[in-house]
Amino acid sequence: MANVDLAKLGKNLLKSGETGETVELQSLWQDQPVVLFFLRRFGCQVCRWMATEISKLEPDLRASGVALVGVGPEEFGLKEFREGGFFNGSIYVDEHKKSYKDLGFKRYTALSLVPAALGKKVRDAAAKANADGIKGNFSGDLLQSGGMLIVAKGGEKVLVHFIQDSPGDHIPLEDVSMALGISSNAKAGQMPVCNDDVCTR
Repeated sequence: MANVDLAKLGKNLLKSGETGETVELQSLWQDQPVVLFFLRRFGCQVCRWMATEISKLEPDLRASGVALVGVGPEEFGLKEFREGGFFNGSIYVDEHKKSYKDLGFKRYTALSLVPAALGKKVRDAAAKANADGIKGNFSGDLLQSGGMLIVAKGGEKVLVHFIQDSPGDHIPLEDVSMALGISSNAKAGQMPVCNDDVCTR
């Protein structure tokens, strides 16, 4: 896990997807622990499925005083994402992608994106999203990757710093619960079994 400078990171500005208000990132962990889910794009089908997965933990997180926050790298697609009800936490936009950069979330090149997007993890997650009726689009910044950051109350320490290697990478729900020391009955969606071009549930 790469070292995260929370003091520096905390000064980055985010725009609220609900109110348009600008806040410092550190304000999100000032009074409670926070799970920060950094999406690649609001229109990304796999990101939408991941958002529905992490949202399964929201009742348990809330009951334990933990905030669930989604962060997107651009406002493009936010309205459709919110209206689709894919995420049960607060949503912010990092318009300058400063937090993405500081957290080491890589940017693909046009050449590296294609093999990454066609990889088995992405195909598996996309198949699961399709099975759950979750669609996406190819609008917006296709080259940004994402991940997750879980920070203890008051910015005391980083509990999880997860960086996507492939666009299909995501952190298991039980790892999130374990990092926070909370119990949850949330059941992860069953990933499909893919044999190249044949997926079954």
